[in-house]
Amino acid sequence: MKTLAFLGSAHIHTPNFVKGVRERAADFRIKALWDDQPARARIAAEHAGCPPVADYRDILRDDDIDAVIICSETHLHRELVEATAAAGKHLFVEKPLASAAEDAYAMQRAIDAAGVLFHIGHFMRGYPFNRALKSWIDAGLLGKITRVRHCNVHHGAIGGWFDPGQGWYADGWRWMTDVERAGGGGFGDLGAHSLDILMWLLGDVEAVTAQVDRLLGKYPCDEYGEGMLRFKNGAIGSLAAGWVDVLRPLPVLVSGSEGVAYVHEDKLYLKSQNLPGADGGEWTDLPAPGAHAFVLFLEALLGKDVPLISAKEAADRSAVMAAFYQAAASNSWVQPKYP
Repeated sequence: MKTLAFLGSAHIHTPNFVKGVRERAADFRIKALWDDQPARARIAAEHAGCPPVADYRDILRDDDIDAVIICSETHLHRELVEATAAAGKHLFVEKPLASAAEDAYAMQRAIDAAGVLFHIGHFMRGYPFNRALKSWIDAGLLGKITRVRHCNVHHGAIGGWFDPGQGWYADGWRWMTDVERAGGGGFGDLGAHSLDILMWLLGDVEAVTAQVDRLLGKYPCDEYGEGMLRFKNGAIGSLAAGWVDVLRPLPVLVSGSEGVAYVHEDKLYLKSQNLPGADGGEWTDLPAPGAHAFVLFLEALLGKDVPLISAKEAADRSAVMAAFYQAAASNSWVQPKYP
């Protein structure tokens, strides 16, 4: 059995992570939970079936604890991640790793130096159509990729998902709309997943530009945005993300010199001269779904060989998202601050 603890319970995905661990009581137990807000810690600890801890360092000093799950506000990540790595604990961090490139790469260095298991909450790599696209692009079956688009949106702002009374806490998940604590708004929150897929498919980004804006004005942050990316391999991409859409049409489109693939209403359509039967209609020969990112981390703790996202990958994505926001503020193209 592996013993886990939570450092922070602020993130909107915390309830699902707690539920996921408690459903696997034969393999895992939650021993302790810390949050920087004592009232929030008490509520979350009750759900987790463990005592709240006043000082997170007590968790890191506990030799019985194998790994921690960091679901704090983003601005606390660097302190918690560096301390966790120094304590030799394995760690899962809810995305994004950081809102600034400097913080992200500092965390990467600490994680890599400690040699601990690390994973982050980007879960879209397990979608069957994304797995298929990755294999086709890597094999060159779509030719040279010229354009790619990814869209990740929902109606969270319209539906009041972050408002008081939502979820476990009296103030809901309101902190996610505070740029100082979250590092961004709707574009950064959902765009982080799109960015992971785009960089997973096409590699490093050379420069970006973006526009972000507000529709409802109910939160002190951006609610939606659009960005453009130029990849180092020459491909041009676009990214749409936000909390004010009632549907998510065409979440993925990849265009290459020898084929094109796109998703519409959860169906993948493909045309490629390199794949027999790929005549532009629906393509149903897809890989099985991969496990959720959090499940992969739990499996890795049990010693299973599963694909994890490296600290370097997570840091690179934070650097590119930071560049997006800098580009939006300056109305210009910005190069990510890679090391």
